[in-house]
Amino acid sequence: MSFVDKAKDKAEEFMGKAKESAGEATGDEGLKAEGKTEQIKANLKQAGEKIKDALK
Repeated sequence: MSFVDKAKDKAEEFMGKAKESAGEATGDEGLKAEGKTEQIKANLKQAGEKIKDALK
């Protein structure tokens, strides 16, 4: 996994957390759900990259 990929995935995870927090603060369930979805996608990407690295 390259440094750039790791940084992008971490940034996506961070943005998801920010959206989730904003959704909680404003009572916007849609924004909260979108934030959780982004976090899950970022975590899955990170896991996939780790698997690829392990198989090398």
